[in-house]
Amino acid sequence: MSKALLICVSVSQGNTRRVADAMAPVLGAAVVAPEDVSVAELADYDLVGFGSGIYNQRLHARLRDFVAAIPDGAASGRAFVFGSSGFPPLLPKQLQRHLVRAGFTVAGEFFCRGYDTSPPFGWFGGAKRNRPDDADLAAARAFAQRLVD
Repeated sequence: MSKALLICVSVSQGNTRRVADAMAPVLGAAVVAPEDVSVAELADYDLVGFGSGIYNQRLHARLRDFVAAIPDGAASGRAFVFGSSGFPPLLPKQLQRHLVRAGFTVAGEFFCRGYDTSPPFGWFGGAKRNRPDDADLAAARAFAQRLVD
């Protein structure tokens, strides 16, 4: 099994952290915030997941800034992007381009729906209540298993 790490920003409802926590045991990975790992430490891992909720159709700035700080060609191994969103996110291709530039091979992405209380949905109790649900978390574990296989 490869050595894995999940870097996760989950600030609103904890949706993306739940996804990370579902994947972590399958990958044998710790879940950390970007502030809790250095760019240099990424070289210690064969597989790194970069996860965030989606805010205004973008991954969280803390995650984007962390990835942007990885020097060109400094990384190796595989990476993937994951997250949750009240509505289907625009594909995080810019982040994936940064990962490739940094030296990672992008192994895929996983996104599921998450409870969304951003305006205007929060004014009416939110959208996609109870998401991610058991089926979403099972899909996250299955995605992680495919990365291991």
